[in-house]
Amino acid sequence: MGLLQPHGRHRDRDGAVPLSHRLPVHAAASVAPGAGTAGVLAGIARHARPKALMEVIDSVDISVEGGVAGDARGLVKPGGRGRRQVTAMAREDWERALAELDPALTRDLLWQDRRANLLVQGLVLPQVAGARLRIGAEVVLAITMECDPCQRMDALRPGLRQALTPDWRGGVCTRVLAGGRIALGDIIRIEEA
Repeated sequence: MGLLQPHGRHRDRDGAVPLSHRLPVHAAASVAPGAGTAGVLAGIARHARPKALMEVIDSVDISVEGGVAGDARGLVKPGGRGRRQVTAMAREDWERALAELDPALTRDLLWQDRRANLLVQGLVLPQVAGARLRIGAEVVLAITMECDPCQRMDALRPGLRQALTPDWRGGVCTRVLAGGRIALGDIIRIEEA
């Protein structure tokens, strides 16, 4: 697909991250499947400019002023509210959406094709504006709205946009309340507002 691929331990022999591949989980992460209130950061991606290729990375700084370092969407414009600084999607929702499509057409789709910044695993993302997510010890994000899938999803695979539409499967948009450094394997928790 021409997308930048993960490196090292996050890819198989042909350079792709298979959908079923379990990304590394931090040793302190004892999240039961389906627990819903805490999860693990399973992926981080960014794009340097709109419509640019997604770069998959192991760790990154997140700031109140700029969102994900190096990502085109994170910078808050003068007078703006920063409603789309960081986007997050649940791995389980991505897998449910792909399950609705022909498996022969989705074999090579990677989570970063959705163009979300963060992939979380084991956490049911709140479907309400104002809910807060804490990643690791420092970063706090406030959910601002649903991240509606756009027409670019159908350009990837016919029907993908519709498959991502129910129940906020396309993920959430967030504003950064507290910055810091995040890395794969960090624990993600829902916090009281």
